[in-house]
Amino acid sequence: MRILQKLVLDIDADAAWRALHSPAALAELYGPLLRVEAMAADGLPVRWEHGSDAPVRYSTAGLGLGAHLISMRDRTKTDANGPVRILRDAGIPLTGPLAGLDAWDHQMAVAPLPGDPSRTLWRERLVIRGAVAPLLWPALWAVWQWRGARLKRLAPTWAYDGEPVEPDAADE
Repeated sequence: MRILQKLVLDIDADAAWRALHSPAALAELYGPLLRVEAMAADGLPVRWEHGSDAPVRYSTAGLGLGAHLISMRDRTKTDANGPVRILRDAGIPLTGPLAGLDAWDHQMAVAPLPGDPSRTLWRERLVIRGAVAPLLWPALWAVWQWRGARLKRLAPTWAYDGEPVEPDAADE
């Protein structure tokens, strides 16, 4: 079963790509509906790197919803409009209602919007399989619609201002 999204975000593709690799942006995206916290004693990294894995726990209103192993893989491909960067979470739910799934394949692709490179074309695909997938699909679809609205609202706040510039000695 699949859930697909295609959005235009008011942020450039580089900033969207950085946000995809940010545990803080993930937590902001799901909050306040869901709380995302690290299961590891050393917490979540500042940035997820290609090949990294992170076990997380989800909760809402103080109720545990289960744990999930996030397993990050990056790749780049080229389509008719140029480069497309793809982050794939091929992890798996560990506990909770989603643990009844046999497969979890979540891919998020970002590319400059054709004709307006200051904006991002965001495409997302979640594929789930397993005996409970038909039961979970409606709830996941609803969460993805809410998530899409949050993405559109939060993305402009993820803009990157660049590295601070050291003043020249002559300016002092």
